[in-house]
Amino acid sequence: MNFPDDDTSDLQAELARLKQEHRDLDMAIEALERMVAGDQLQIQRLKKRKLGLKDRIIAIEDQLTPDIIA
Repeated sequence: MNFPDDDTSDLQAELARLKQEHRDLDMAIEALERMVAGDQLQIQRLKKRKLGLKDRIIAIEDQLTPDIIA
């Protein structure tokens, strides 16, 4: 599937933003888990959001990667 350059640039920018947010969430989760009285509900919410971001990252990467017919 070919994308115009603008679409590809937009997807790449979105991908970079999502990956950064994913890393930020990972650090926030680790920090909460290190706390003695870490908020388990907040940790679960962050993990769920992180999984959603990962799904979106994979979807965008699939759009950016051309299909290879074997």
